[in-house]
Parts: sequence; structure tokens; C-alpha cells
Amino acid sequence: MTSIEVRPVRNKSEHRTFIRFPWRIYKDDPLWVPPLLSDRRERIDPSRGVFFQHGEAEFFIAWRGNTPVGTISAAEDTWANERRGYKECMFGFFDCIDDMEVAEALFNKVIEWARSRNLQRLFGPFNLDYEDSYGVLIEGRDHPPALLCGHTPPYYQRFFEDGSFPFYKARGDNLAFEVDFTEDSLDRQKLHMLAERLRKRGRIKVRGADFSNWQEEADRVYVIINEALKHLTDSIGWNREVLHSTVKNFVRIADPELILFAEIDGKPVGWFPGIPNFYRALQTVNGARYPWDMLRLAFLVRKKIPDLTIKSVLVLPEYWQTGVAVLMFDEMIQRAKKKGYIWSDLSLTAEDNPYTPDLANRLGARIYKRYRTYRLDIE
Repeated sequence: MTSIEVRPVRNKSEHRTFIRFPWRIYKDDPLWVPPLLSDRRERIDPSRGVFFQHGEAEFFIAWRGNTPVGTISAAEDTWANERRGYKECMFGFFDCIDDMEVAEALFNKVIEWARSRNLQRLFGPFNLDYEDSYGVLIEGRDHPPALLCGHTPPYYQRFFEDGSFPFYKARGDNLAFEVDFTEDSLDRQKLHMLAERLRKRGRIKVRGADFSNWQEEADRVYVIINEALKHLTDSIGWNREVLHSTVKNFVRIADPELILFAEIDGKPVGWFPGIPNFYRALQTVNGARYPWDMLRLAFLVRKKIPDLTIKSVLVLPEYWQTGVAVLMFDEMIQRAKKKGYIWSDLSLTAEDNPYTPDLANRLGARIYKRYRTYRLDIE
């Protein structure tokens, strides 16, 4: 059999092969959501990608003869490593045929890249962003992924857990919950009654976002998100530029009435963003390869999408026991139902988070997907 050669992306033809490679892996998978080709181009472009403001990366293709059989990226997030206090190599854009030899050739190339920069271990997979295509899908192959969540074949888990490299779980698995807005369970009724009591007291105010001043709103989110998550293992906080870029993208598709802020005495203490799950639309345009696909995508996004995705449930720690999360959750349900939404994804939260999974369970949400990330010590 022809040997495997892993080479860096160097020219336009290889660049095109890299960004289009996932179609070779997932073309027959009905759950896969094809990424926007324009988004992938921008992400890996050092002159445009947000990641390159605080890190460096290189992209590789595994070849068997003249046939591409896998892709991977190796990256150093300088900003994150400075905050962690040790040097870690992030890897991502990992896609591969069902062949352990190919997968391990890709891992070897990333290890070689990391060692040349004196990095101490691998961490991933992520697509240059800790929130984009997080991890390997371990459970939940009966529903398409939601916005920013990945989808991987079952055999990827074997590459990390049964191969010759001693990868280990980086942390507790990340969970995606689902919420059916049409349900009228006893737990949901209790939630609503408690929320009504909180509303009558009047201490906690819930409002939608002001998109006319989205940068100021993003700064409020920046304060909340870094304080609300700092208790988690490996938490390094959010980079301000990355957060602003993420919020800016959400502004294009979100309904400000479903981007909820909770305030007490005028101080923002909670954030709960509901965003139309436009991955449904992405499935129909197959990456938007042609200009008319972008027009069709814009039309589909403007149409009523019945699904939401909620990417964060954030409350400042000193307000965890005040009912802020309960009021925001109930407010989201009431507003979403009035707008015709019937289902929501709630993702992602770590299973070792001492707060969010328990809250989701008490509010009637159910786990429907599980993702896992890995580390590999290479010193």
C-alpha cells in the first residue's frame, strides 16, 4: 500500500482541498451540517482570521499518493498559553478516513510542529476557537448538531482512545441539552410559578439586548462571562477581541428580544442568549459554494426557523442563589413560544460544572449530545 505523507498547505490548490475535505468524509451522513466555505476560508486566513490576532497556526493534509485522506491543524494560542502558565498546542480541523495509520500520521505531524515550538502538550480538537466544533461526538447521533457544535463519525473516538498515542480526557465531557417548549410538565409549571413570584418582587429585571449599542453590550457580556466561568477547571476567560467578533456575528442573525440580560439595581448580573439555529438552513445550501447559494441562505435565515440554540447560561457567582437563572429561563420560554419556537438546544456545558447541568435538569432539559476533548503530553 502507498505510504502516507503529511504535508503543509502551501498553494491555492491545496488550500481548496483542505477547506473542502470534509465533504469526502460526511457526504453520505444525513446529520452532518456542511460548513460555509467562505467562513472556513476566512478562519484559516492569517490576514482575516480572528485567531491570528493572538496566535499562529499551520494546516496539513495527509496524502496517500495523489489522494487526500485527512486534514489537521496545529496552533499556538499565545494569549491563552500566557494565561495558563504552560505551553499547549491546540489541534483541530481534524477529519480523516477510517484508517488508524492516517490518523496517527496526522497526530505525528502536529507533535512535530508542537515540539519545534517547545510546546508541552496537545489539546483538542477545536477549529482555532475553543467554542467552534468542540471535541469528538461521543453520544447523540439521532439529531443534527446545533450552531457551533461539531459532528464526527463514530470511529474518531477509536483514534484517540485505542491507538498507540496515550491521549487522555482533557476534562469532563461537554453536554448539549434539549428543551421542548411545547411541554407543560409539572417541573415547568413550578418553574413558572417561582418566576412569577420573582417578577412580583421586582428586584430582578430581565431585558432584551440593544443591538444599536452592541459593542457596549459585548463589554457587559465580557465582564459576566469571565466572572461566571472562572470557577471551572482550566478556565482562562475569554479574549475580548474574540468575544466581540462572536457577538458581532450573532447580531446579524439574532432577535434582540431573545438575547436576555438580567439586572439587579441596574447592574448586569446574568446573560442568556437565544439564537435561531440556522444550521437547519446551512444543511440545505451545502456550504454555499456558489454566489446564488448565499442569496438562498439569506432567504432561509429570514424565514421562521422553529429551533433556537442557547449557548450560555451565565450568572455572576454571587447571584447564583437569587433566582436570576430561573427568571431568565422562564422569560426565554415565554418569549420564544410567542415567537413560534418549539425546541431549543442548550450547549455546551461541562459535566463537571457544579452549577449548569444541575440547573438544566431541574428545569426539565434533557441531555441529547456528549462531546469529548483530549490531551496528549509530548515533553
